[in-house]
Amino acid sequence: MPYRGRLAPSPTGYLHLGHAMTFWRAQERCRRRGGQLVLRIEDLDPTRCRPEFRAAIVEDLRWFELEWEEGPDVGGPFGPYVQSERRELHLTAWENLRAAGFIYPCTCSRRDVLEAAGAPHEEDDEPIYPGTCRALNDQRREAQRAGVNWRFRVPEREALRFVDGNFGEQSATTGTEFGDFLIWRKDDVPAYQLAVVVDDAAMEITEVVRGADLLRSTFRQLLLYRALGFAPPEFYHAPLVRDADGQRLAKRDAAVALRGLRARGFAPVDLRTHIAAT
Repeated sequence: MPYRGRLAPSPTGYLHLGHAMTFWRAQERCRRRGGQLVLRIEDLDPTRCRPEFRAAIVEDLRWFELEWEEGPDVGGPFGPYVQSERRELHLTAWENLRAAGFIYPCTCSRRDVLEAAGAPHEEDDEPIYPGTCRALNDQRREAQRAGVNWRFRVPEREALRFVDGNFGEQSATTGTEFGDFLIWRKDDVPAYQLAVVVDDAAMEITEVVRGADLLRSTFRQLLLYRALGFAPPEFYHAPLVRDADGQRLAKRDAAVALRGLRARGFAPVDLRTHIAAT
């Protein structure tokens, strides 16, 4: 298939230099292969996504000299390019997973999971689920979609592998390095893991370029690709840009927001050169 890459920012804050450098890497890899680059706005979290952040995304990315062939501002054959407008695709995937027995309802809160499983991995925001609601699956098979979380049942101790375009061969064992994970939230919104798989497959993305903090999520998503019968893309996880103290950049840090850097007179080419030299 022709190369298709994507940029998938979330409007939960102003984009920072780390986001921009990962997106720049995605553009470089796409141009090197003569491919098409897609902009998709991942706005599924209603409590954190805000209109002003969404409006700033296109402006900030254009300033950083990023260009795309498909997106919410230019259209294209695989739209809509705003994730919240793709709900029907996400619902169909949820229904297929439930019909095949891959998912089950879960009433555990995040606090419940944290108290039972301990803190998550440093670069991973989802702790290992202890399996509290697994045994109730048969009794609650007909649970309504909304009002409870829905988890993907991972196989017992299956060794998963993939070759990352940057870090090489990667491996993880289900149930020990990650557990049953959320695919649908109790507020009736698809979780990140499901939405990104469904949308990347539907948009025929051939390589996913993103930050190294999402490397572990790839194993979860490979299970979803398999369960849904989709061919997975290739993956390339870029190193994270960190501050002087070695901490990865965060949207709450205005000092590294693209808007702030632009206001202080920095040029995109100088920022890229500086990061490449560090």
